[in-house]
Amino acid sequence: MKFRFTGLLFLFILLTTTQATAQKFLMDLVDTTNQMGKGMLSIYERYNRVRISGYIQPQFQVISKEGAESYNGGNFPALSNNRFMLRRGRLRVDYAHLNEHNDPTSYFVFQFDGTERGVAIRDFWGRFYENKSKIFALTTGMFARPFGHEVNLSSANRETPERGRMSQILMKTERDIGVMLTVTSRKNVEWIQKLKFDLGVFNGQGMSGPTDYDSHKDVIGRFSLKPTQIKALGGATLSAAISGYVGGITSQSNVIYTTRLKGTEYIALRDSSSNNYKKATPRNYAGADFQLSFPNTKGETEFRAEYVAGKQTATFASSETPGVYPVTNGLKDPLYTRSFNGAYFYFIQNLGSIEHQLALKYDWYDANAKVSGKQLSAANGFNKADLRYDTFGMGYIYIPNESLKLMFYYEIVRNEKSALPGFETDAPDNVLTCRVQYNF
Repeated sequence: MKFRFTGLLFLFILLTTTQATAQKFLMDLVDTTNQMGKGMLSIYERYNRVRISGYIQPQFQVISKEGAESYNGGNFPALSNNRFMLRRGRLRVDYAHLNEHNDPTSYFVFQFDGTERGVAIRDFWGRFYENKSKIFALTTGMFARPFGHEVNLSSANRETPERGRMSQILMKTERDIGVMLTVTSRKNVEWIQKLKFDLGVFNGQGMSGPTDYDSHKDVIGRFSLKPTQIKALGGATLSAAISGYVGGITSQSNVIYTTRLKGTEYIALRDSSSNNYKKATPRNYAGADFQLSFPNTKGETEFRAEYVAGKQTATFASSETPGVYPVTNGLKDPLYTRSFNGAYFYFIQNLGSIEHQLALKYDWYDANAKVSGKQLSAANGFNKADLRYDTFGMGYIYIPNESLKLMFYYEIVRNEKSALPGFETDAPDNVLTCRVQYNF
């Protein structure tokens, strides 16, 4: 499979290089009466609505301890506390088809991600538009889930190296395969045209697994206010949204664990009822977010916040949605349902010009909000997947031009103190990231 992706990527680069050459030669050919000139003109007319873009993110990282676990680019090897890596290498192609009135009729996107670890697809979707009322659009394929703000903010534009722990756990790889209806006006005059509604149906496990492992589909919706200038706030720009996620995993075992109160303590309670087989265990989230930006003489000051809470079903070892159904020694593993909550807060400030930025961020993710502290013990059926983490980040971003961005970002990660081995105190996992990003 990796060979096929690499071959397809090479073929695409070859074709786009040929296309660019054809366009350059076409600029030199005034006479299109010969067969070659006609062919080049045909290529130009066919592909003049194609946009090719991409970026790469080489980086160097140092973490507090060799072999530390991290949500900042993945865990470190057992004998390493620093590394060079190519975090992302993206190549994206957009194609838009317009009708005779220059209204979009369809839109197509595919994007590859290539690093030292291999090549994989990131986006592969198409969208077609309704052009009578210019309100509806339908998207199908593999694309970002319409939930929250951070999940949908491109890694090329973020002021932090990675999305927060909560976003990565709940929406691993951000994308999923499905269909989505978008309802919003393509005009921008009346206030009601500032509203947008997305409603999608997806497989559920996203790109974390090779295929859907049950018939249960997840429904995701987001109702949002597009960026709107608020005169009462001195011309500040506000955007906001509420999001909902209704999904689940079909249990392939008779055993399900939930956190319940037993006496004075919470435990991971085992339920082995035969009714649990093929039972839909919940992945239900509700969230709200806002972004508020104040213009300055040179740049802007921006505040962002998002809160999400709900129920997450995963496994004993992790609160991430499994990409494949968990199996140990040929036997289906039990599922674990936990009540969670989490949030993040950004403060972003330009430093005297648009080229310099300061980014401060705080986020938390409490994987099991019903239990904390010394109640988190192996005797009660819990492990590190039930811990709460608080992360404090600070960074400096320098953007000398539109094709180059430099980032220096330090994260202080704190897990709650518990009775679990290795987590009686804070585990050392603070990390410094130094990144260069090249865009084209």
